[in-house]
Amino acid sequence: MTDEHATDQPWSALSSSGVLRASERVPGGTDALDLRAAYRDMVLARRIDTEAIALQRQGELGLWPSMRGQEGAQVGAGSALRPRDVVFPTYREHAVAWCFGVDPVQLLGLFRGTTMGGWDPRERNFNLYTLVIGAQTLHAVGYAMGIVRDGDVATGDPERDRAVLVFLGDGALSEGETNEAFVWAAAQNLPVVFFCQNNQWAISAPFSVQSRVPAAERARGFGFPGVRVDGNDVVACHAATHEALAQARAGNGPTLIEAVTYRSNPHTTSDDDLRYRSAAENDAWAARDPLERLRLLLTAPGAAYPMDEAFLADLAAEEERLAERLRTGCRALPVPAPGDPFRHTLSTLPPDLARQRDEHLAFLAAEEVSA
Repeated sequence: MTDEHATDQPWSALSSSGVLRASERVPGGTDALDLRAAYRDMVLARRIDTEAIALQRQGELGLWPSMRGQEGAQVGAGSALRPRDVVFPTYREHAVAWCFGVDPVQLLGLFRGTTMGGWDPRERNFNLYTLVIGAQTLHAVGYAMGIVRDGDVATGDPERDRAVLVFLGDGALSEGETNEAFVWAAAQNLPVVFFCQNNQWAISAPFSVQSRVPAAERARGFGFPGVRVDGNDVVACHAATHEALAQARAGNGPTLIEAVTYRSNPHTTSDDDLRYRSAAENDAWAARDPLERLRLLLTAPGAAYPMDEAFLADLAAEEERLAERLRTGCRALPVPAPGDPFRHTLSTLPPDLARQRDEHLAFLAAEEVSA
């Protein structure tokens, strides 16, 4: 992989009309993307997003950051991961979480205010959502340092070699933490892939006011490759991430992937996007919908990977079951216990914090007795 891939025109394998172009960059064999599985994941991830928005509007969630329109980028990247790879998300990687086995009901806890995360990241190598813009990039680089020191890179053993995949938005490119992460990743040749979903808007700031060059070109200044792909093309996103992760696991250092996509919904449910962008812009990007693009491929006459009516009916039924589980599961999320803030923070609780926890719980118990 070289810097020549970082061009103004994003690379795409699947056209907007659903035609799959032959390309040596698209992996085959056991590494090939299962297109029907990818479509299923994209549909179900969008339903998670839709249901969460409805739950927020009903007062069940305090906030929800939608990822509608970015399913192709997220499922493409998420499908390229191996079980021992480690993921560091932002707060919008709902489809990646789905691909990596995180229960979507657990995602809701953070936005319902019942948990600070909701899962033990050691169980599935998918770290907790990061709300501080760009902070996860340094977390990812630090973890990649540990992978190198553990000797889990460039051994040639596919069961041992691993890499880190960290997600960021275009707004995070303006943060100091992200640029520091690029410096460390390059200087130490770390096994980390930076996957930037350039969804055109950092809240209300367009990408044009953040950079004079495509995001992928920034990698060159730090000394590692940058790749620009069509973020609404799940095939291209999978291919680029598959290649970058393979390079990282082999000891060939970091890569920055810029997936050019669009945030179809407001930044969060507390945002009014029509105050800073036009309905015409939203409509233009809606015509590039990643689900529709893949659906056209899979339902075309004589399709090599056809979706028949039975498949679609089963998927629709699965959607409804998932939606019901989200609605029921959200309302059943338990009120956090007083000791929960001390969990999933440090692997071994220091004596000072353990004492504070015990004093806190004893105080609450005494208050309950006196009441």
